[in-house]
Amino acid sequence: MPPLRFPQVADITDDALAQRVQHQLDQKTKPLGSLGQIEVLALRLACILGTETPRLQHPQLLVCAGDHGLAARGVSAFPSDVTWQMVENFLAGGAAVSVLARQHGLALTVVDCGVAHDFLPRPGLWIRKVAPGTADAADGPAMTPAQCQQALDNGAEIVRQLPGNVLLLGEMGIGNTSAASLLLSRLCGLDIEDCTGAGTGLDAPGVQRKIAVLREVLQRHPAAVEPWDALAAFGGFEIATLVGAVLEAAAQRRVVLVDGFITSAAVLVAARLQPAVLQRCVFAHRSGERGHALMLAALKVAPLLDLGLRLGEGSGAAMAWPLLVSATAILEQMACFEGAGVSRASSVFEKSA
Repeated sequence: MPPLRFPQVADITDDALAQRVQHQLDQKTKPLGSLGQIEVLALRLACILGTETPRLQHPQLLVCAGDHGLAARGVSAFPSDVTWQMVENFLAGGAAVSVLARQHGLALTVVDCGVAHDFLPRPGLWIRKVAPGTADAADGPAMTPAQCQQALDNGAEIVRQLPGNVLLLGEMGIGNTSAASLLLSRLCGLDIEDCTGAGTGLDAPGVQRKIAVLREVLQRHPAAVEPWDALAAFGGFEIATLVGAVLEAAAQRRVVLVDGFITSAAVLVAARLQPAVLQRCVFAHRSGERGHALMLAALKVAPLLDLGLRLGEGSGAAMAWPLLVSATAILEQMACFEGAGVSRASSVFEKSA
């Protein structure tokens, strides 16, 4: 497969800016470091946006949906029809991510990247269907090179049309935990058994059947070792679209708020293509899906939350969003010792004469 075309992502390391922001945080009216990871998050957001006063503008929650040919092999507890039914639920406002987007004022965009269903056009739904589901990865590549490139291009084009400086990632696709497990196993050199969990709720025998199918898929594609080859082989039109979206958002220096296992798989591919992508990413939570902790470790990142979530949809990203708002508010609005007339802690204890 020829190398994919994708946006280039520059290194945004700025030690001087980081030092200035850290100095600001250290001057706030609190014991040094007492806001813990919120201070770390505030510093990260400032460095991503390149300013000492970061402001989060017009956050966009992007939910990409697609079907997987591999689902016919019983790797999910739910039938493939649930993909399109859940897209309808997103648009009707009844899904968890819909509720959370309303609660937090997040603009929700749902994209048909490759669902095996024809949707009626309506506000909030973007039709970018590459095909009605990927091919069965156990028979051959899930995507052709042209399809993989189209999905990447679609993701980049969508982000270019969305306003704001924050992109929250979400997904929907029966069978896509299998695709994420395959990508993790191949790109990180891990045994597929360690990368595979219950997904939508398989019982223990079902998980073992899933592992056997995925091991067969890996054996079917021994040459798919480069990130673009692995992406095409193991598939997910929604995952490939998210890869394009992540690369474009990173190139634009947007904050990328990553949800769970499947969206992290898209970031894994994007980071293997352009390592500086990770400088723009905030990881919302550690999923209850078995492979996600391994994926976060491989990426060398720490998530904000650990709540046992494994729904997907972008639900974890939406739950973590208020922490980003709080971090920027602390940096911008919290008083410093000198301005507030508050005494600092003394580092030297003088003895009485």
